[in-house]
Amino acid sequence: MLTAGLARTLAPLDETITIAELTRDPYPIYQRLRREAPVLRVKSVGRTFLTKAADTKYVKDNAALFSSDDPNTPMKRAFLAHTLMRKDHDEHRAERMAMMPALMPKTIEAVWEPLYTKFATDYLDRLPRGEIVDLFPALAGPLAARILAEVMGVPDASDDEMQRWSQTLIDGAGNFGWTPGPFDASDIANAEMDRCIRANMERVRAIPDSSALSFMVNAKTPIAESQIIANIKIAIGGGINEPRDALLTILYGLLTNPEQLEVVRADNKWRAAFEEGVRWVAPIQASSRLVMEDTEIRGCLISKGDTVMTIQASANRDEDLFTDGERYNALRDPNPHQAFGNGPHHCAGAHLSRRTVGAILLPMLFERFPRMELVDAGSVRWHGFGFRGPLGLAVRLG
Repeated sequence: MLTAGLARTLAPLDETITIAELTRDPYPIYQRLRREAPVLRVKSVGRTFLTKAADTKYVKDNAALFSSDDPNTPMKRAFLAHTLMRKDHDEHRAERMAMMPALMPKTIEAVWEPLYTKFATDYLDRLPRGEIVDLFPALAGPLAARILAEVMGVPDASDDEMQRWSQTLIDGAGNFGWTPGPFDASDIANAEMDRCIRANMERVRAIPDSSALSFMVNAKTPIAESQIIANIKIAIGGGINEPRDALLTILYGLLTNPEQLEVVRADNKWRAAFEEGVRWVAPIQASSRLVMEDTEIRGCLISKGDTVMTIQASANRDEDLFTDGERYNALRDPNPHQAFGNGPHHCAGAHLSRRTVGAILLPMLFERFPRMELVDAGSVRWHGFGFRGPLGLAVRLG
């Protein structure tokens, strides 16, 4: 981490690691970097990678030195907006707090948990017992989309629309190669979302509800309309893949470790199983920060204007904190993971995800299908550099 004085040596430069490799399977690379080069400039990504937990936490906790307002990220181009994810200090706080009433524990408990339980029951009722089902399209994706549409205030957006918008924004925000295709798709999605959000703004003005959109529109001193729209979009972009991929990852971990599943069920340790899933394969794997002043990390000069990338996927397997961190262990304790970030940008939806996926859906799923089993664990494909999860999870429901 930070050392006395200021180094004159830049971090080593790697010209071999490719985005394709990081997308396919980054974990062997991160394991090597933690050991050999925990501060590394990666040419293909145009960022200085930080792969140790102490360093990623240090950066996230110091917004004055490491700004979220990175002009080199593809996010602004993908969203056609300057979202709260790329803001700091008072500006970030004002926009974040505008939507937080919808995500507070009391609102989750009173409004969203009962609604989610109803949705979960409906979606589980559709699953055919005794048959092979891919839980990505049959449950994890659409259920995450449905509750998010309600929480954000766009209930008329279909499951398919929400999932397509989310993935399109993710593809654009993670387009570090700046190829045109993902941005062409995100332009189309942005136009569709703009129409949907604006129509629902009129609806909640007339009939307020508990959604984030309603709280923002009806505030005594509302933030700018452009930012209301932008920040609903940022929630759509990040609010589906995280609970979706977390659920699939946890199910993979439990179903490939039946002895752990037995203990989790017997002792009601669903929260621990959830936390371990997001640690083991963090749905949001990496974040960029703009360096505001010359500084030093582990003896390497990080120059003002550079961009560091905190690799929470790597931090979550750091040998300094986790014994046998490459394995899923639902009974791991303690579990100081960074999957939801830390500092001012700690994930606003973390509590909602824990309550819905961890406390409601997991036990409901195993109660409904107690003999559920993976069809072929070896065939499960994992994908993603900035965002990561299984591309499918075929199970036999019993």
